[in-house]
Amino acid sequence: MNTQRPRHPLAWLLVAVLATGAAFAQLPKAVSGRTDVRPEAVPRAIAPRGPLEPDERALIELFRRASPSVVHITSLSAQRELFSTNVQQVPRGAGTGFIWDALGHVVTNYHVIQGATGARVTLADQSNWPAQLVGVFADRDIAVLRIEAPKEKLPPIAIGISRELQVGQRVLAIGNPFGLDQTLTTGIVSALNREIESFNQRTIRGVIQTDAAINPGNSGGPLLDSAGRLVGVNTQIASPSGASAGIGFAIPVDEVNRIVPRLIRDGRFVRPTLGIAAAPPEVHRALGLPRGVAILQVGSNSPAMRAGLQPFRRGSQRSEIIAGDVITAVDGDSVNDLDDMLTQLEKHQPGATVTLSVWRAGQTRKLAVQLGSSE
Repeated sequence: MNTQRPRHPLAWLLVAVLATGAAFAQLPKAVSGRTDVRPEAVPRAIAPRGPLEPDERALIELFRRASPSVVHITSLSAQRELFSTNVQQVPRGAGTGFIWDALGHVVTNYHVIQGATGARVTLADQSNWPAQLVGVFADRDIAVLRIEAPKEKLPPIAIGISRELQVGQRVLAIGNPFGLDQTLTTGIVSALNREIESFNQRTIRGVIQTDAAINPGNSGGPLLDSAGRLVGVNTQIASPSGASAGIGFAIPVDEVNRIVPRLIRDGRFVRPTLGIAAAPPEVHRALGLPRGVAILQVGSNSPAMRAGLQPFRRGSQRSEIIAGDVITAVDGDSVNDLDDMLTQLEKHQPGATVTLSVWRAGQTRKLAVQLGSSE
């Protein structure tokens, strides 16, 4: 059969409306006309909940106490307005930090503010404060900022001890993942004494591994124990996607508590030194030396020279090697390479005296050395 179709678009619209009305006419009245609404179709009664579980109450109380000490950090970069000489600070990244003391010092990761020309700190009450850079120690991915806020807005975070942590112990992370302020995640200590690489390729040792969810934006935030004390600073995750995969890492608080006061006091981390140049690993392999730091050069009037340390050097004949010293331990803690030794020395202030275990030609002796300063 040949049916003539409407040619005008409005005719098609009229046909569609009539067809829809016909379809609704076939539905039950309870759906289409809503004429038979029953009296019992009202909101459901709320079932009694009862008291919260003890562990829930503990988490709520912990968050209530600790969250005022956690801040949101926005890193800024200078940008010139188009066709203008005016320069303004615009957001370039975000992270987390925490209040160190009532003087306004705020601790975060170095990589949170790396390359920035400024930073803004948002406190838990959502007030914003411009931040000044106090100092950084890139080797441990730690930075200290300072804000001029009233003391009543600056509750310092409680400090714990990381060397007493045990695998399986509960930990909690507070931060600003993906810009979502004041987020709490929970987990356990998954492993201890991990090693990760800092942003300047130095090895960070003694790192805490946790399965508490850590995502972009959590960097620089606190890792807390179940007493609400700081035990680590969340710094990295292991994830191909860049989101939490249950493997997060935190710098131990014992390390933070050693470095931050020196950054506040000096504005930088002044390394103690021996005044030596270390031989590359190839020298150890070629000469069959023990693990440690083979000395290739001793600086003039350096702590190493005053202690009598000797470098490896060539004799009068080119093939002759005169044995020098290999530093194998600092204060009884063995060192496998230069990075190991630097980590051990950084536990001390310039001017402090350490005891070196020194190997030379098959014999090991101990030497007391007063450390110098890198500046």
